[in-house]
Parts: sequence; C-alpha cells; structure tokens
Amino acid sequence: MSDDRSGVPGRVVVLGALNVDLVVRTERLPGPGETVVGSDLVRHGGGKGANAAVAAARIGAQVSFIGAVGDDETGTAALADLRAEGISTEGVKVIEGVSTGTALIIVDATGENQIAVSPGANAHLTVPLVLAALEVALADAECLLVSTEIPVETVNAAVHRAVSSGIRCVLNPAPVSAELLSIIGAGVVLTPNAGELLDLVALLPKVHHQDENPKDDDPQDDDDQDSLDASAAAVAQATGAQVVVTVGKDGALLAEPGAALHRVPSVPVEAVDATGAGDTFNGVLAARLAVGDPLPEAVATGTLAASLSVRQRGARSGMPTLADTRRHGAHNVPS
Repeated sequence: MSDDRSGVPGRVVVLGALNVDLVVRTERLPGPGETVVGSDLVRHGGGKGANAAVAAARIGAQVSFIGAVGDDETGTAALADLRAEGISTEGVKVIEGVSTGTALIIVDATGENQIAVSPGANAHLTVPLVLAALEVALADAECLLVSTEIPVETVNAAVHRAVSSGIRCVLNPAPVSAELLSIIGAGVVLTPNAGELLDLVALLPKVHHQDENPKDDDPQDDDDQDSLDASAAAVAQATGAQVVVTVGKDGALLAEPGAALHRVPSVPVEAVDATGAGDTFNGVLAARLAVGDPLPEAVATGTLAASLSVRQRGARSGMPTLADTRRHGAHNVPS
C-alpha cells in the first residue's frame, strides 16, 4: 500500500449517489403537517457518495467516483464540482431523459436537519454499468467506499467484487434495507450511525432488541451507551464485519468480532450545519485506510474531520484538508 508519509496519496474509489442539495434554513424544524418559513433557497453539491468523494479528495486521496447523473444542467454542474476537487468522473454515467438526483434539506438554528431525497439518475445505476466501471477503477485502488442510496443489487455486486479482489471495502448503510444482510461480512467495514445500527439489529435473527426504549444518534446516559455497545457488538458478531458507529457529538464506536469495544471522542466545536458530517467521516476513513492506517487510527482521523466539518453551512463547505485535521488534532492524526 501507498503511504502519505512518503508523499504518495492513497487511491480510493467511491460508488454512490450524486445529488444537488436544495437547502432552506429555519429557526426550528417543522413538525408533521406544519409549515415553517425560512431563508432563501440555496443550492449545494450533494449525495452521500459524491460528498464522501470530496471529503476523501480534500484529505489528500486520489479519488475516482462512480455514479450517475441526468442529462440536465444540474448534472453538468454537479460533475464540474467534482472535477474541480480533482476527482475523476470517468465512471459517471449520464442517463438520458432522467433528472439528476435532488435532496430537499431543512436546517435549523442548532445545525440539525431534515432531508428528503428524489433519487433521479441514481436509481438507474445498474449492475452492468457499475461492474464495467469498477473493472477499470479498481485496477490500482486500495479502498472502495460504497453508500446505499443506489439500487441494492448494485451495492451487492460492488461489495462482492471488492472483497473477492482483496480490496478494503467500506459500506455506509444509509439507508438500511433487509437485503444488506446478504452483503455484510468479513472484509467489510460497516459504518452506520446509531439509528441505522438499530435498524440493522432489528434485521438480525435471534437478537433481542428493546423497541420500547428507542435511541437516537446522540446517547445521553449510561443505559443508552450500554445499548449502543451491545447493538454494535451484536452486529459485528453476527456478520463478521468490522462495525464503526458514528454517534454525532459523542464521536464513534468501533466493534470487531471477538475484540473489545473501542471509543473515539469527537472534538467540541460550535455546530452550524451537520449536513454531510457522516459523509465526511466515511470519505476520510476510506482515504486513511487507503494509505495503510490501522482501523482505530483511521476512525480517529475520520471523527476529527467530521467534527470540523459542521462549522460551516452546506455538506461540503466545511470539509477539512489534511493540514486542517493535523492543525486541530495533532495527537490523533498521523504526521
């Protein structure tokens, strides 16, 4: 593997959704059936896959993106945004007669958000298209990052292709679907947030989970933490995957089959917009694995980068560079 300590970037392939984000800021998030008046509409580049690709590129990786856009002005602009970050878009398919994916996002005064997504061209990312792109892109890659805003059969084919080739694979299960259980296994680093972790636990056979005590992404007490620990350990043991749970301002939790749990704290910052923090984590995690960092060290750098990313508005605006992460957390980040 290459090592950024010798000046050679890690090579990362990212497969996932590419969207345009349409964002309105409000004082608070609306309740069911409620209308809340907010700010002017703002456009940002988005999509979990594309966002993670930008985060990986900013941290110093050599990145190739595989995805799909519509044959519209939005798709043209979205690809230009990625190329401006130094990301290869040779693996992006332009789908005729289809719109580019769009996310409608509301962000409140504390930085919390609500998101609804129209997949558009992302839903047309078929197995043959992706396998053809991977044949080229994985030839010299050291890590594949896959997010699940695309058809699950395409996710399945890509993960199996990487694992069978001995390439490190990070799978971000956002959203979770029942079909994911046939995909997750040894050779996969699984990166759910706390809510997605509970969705995964609910799919596991013979695992008791307490529906009467639901958890969110921000555990507040020891009971919440114990439940999160048990859920992460259960998913790791049942699937054989390494499981990294992102828990907002509480950092991340690493669970591996047969190993002790490992917690990584976040860095306290004044949050402006949490949109894209998880994507930042995944992109930076993949980039650091690609240069050979051990998983706990890669998780620490990803957690730091995600913490720094929420200080600006928009999913990509606050994504840090490698120099930023070293400046703000030298004790966590390789030099």
